[in-house]
Amino acid sequence: MDEDRFNIELRKFLKEVGVTSQREIERVAREGQVKGGTLKLRMTLTAENAPLEHVVERTISLGDDTTS
Repeated sequence: MDEDRFNIELRKFLKEVGVTSQREIERVAREGQVKGGTLKLRMTLTAENAPLEHVVERTISLGDDTTS
């Protein structure tokens, strides 16, 4: 395995995932499609040709809390 090439390709993939995911999250928040002021997120990473399943979950606030 060419470590340098692998690292470059992996970073490209992660950058694309991060940028496009952020855009989609911002879009649904902007369009008012989130109920309750928090967004429960789950990202699942899988691979078709390897035994890979990695799940990351997080609840984030939309920052609409006016009580602080």
